[in-house]
Amino acid sequence: MGQKLDIVFSLIRIGFFWNDHDLIERNIEKAKSLIEQGGDWDRRNRLKVYEGLHFLTIRKFSEAAALFLEGLATFTSEELFPYNTFILYTALVSIVSIDRVKLKEKVIDAPEVLGVLNELGKLGDLLNSLYNSDYNTFFHALADITDKLVVDRYWGAHARYFCREMRIVAYSQLLDSYRSVRLDSMARDFGVSVDFLDRELSRFIAAGRLHCKIDKVGGVVETTRPDNKNAQYQAVIKQGDNLLNRISKLSRIINL
Repeated sequence: MGQKLDIVFSLIRIGFFWNDHDLIERNIEKAKSLIEQGGDWDRRNRLKVYEGLHFLTIRKFSEAAALFLEGLATFTSEELFPYNTFILYTALVSIVSIDRVKLKEKVIDAPEVLGVLNELGKLGDLLNSLYNSDYNTFFHALADITDKLVVDRYWGAHARYFCREMRIVAYSQLLDSYRSVRLDSMARDFGVSVDFLDRELSRFIAAGRLHCKIDKVGGVVETTRPDNKNAQYQAVIKQGDNLLNRISKLSRIINL
């Protein structure tokens, strides 16, 4: 069984080399099946890293973060990338997909991360500045990290997306603390110009990614938090419609 799994892992690595997602997915499913039949502990942990990397390459950062965090203390997949690179990847997919409390608990204070943080450039500044709401330092660290991701094999295609998502995380974190904040004060906190921040926020607001509005005359950004009750009501209506459609299809099949 161990030799069969090693062959499947080799096929997955070939899939990573050629960016063949179909080959990767088929062999990940095959590896899961073999492990259920009697795979050992080491290969079970290695599969989590392989599957997490696959989720990273298809931009499913939440799923990648869950798997990488599970394998943080048991990483042995040196054939994919070095341990330091794994810590970097784990921190990056986590910072963009898990909340602030979990980020502190599972990443910032994790012994595995702390042990190599000084070797990972501005990653420490990125993590700590976001948690401590030091947005000026955060923006400088984000620019440095993004420059490195652009030339990374697995992150290259996602570097701009990651940078955009991180800016949304930072803006949301600041705006969640206030009902309103002056535009010039917010720009000063982030170390950018008022015009840049105005254009940036306008784009994210129009895309529905930030819940706020800009009073350009008063120079104020006002938060417009979504109504949770209304959102739950809309979700129930949508799920109810889907259920009724399925029942209708099922009844037609039964009648036939």
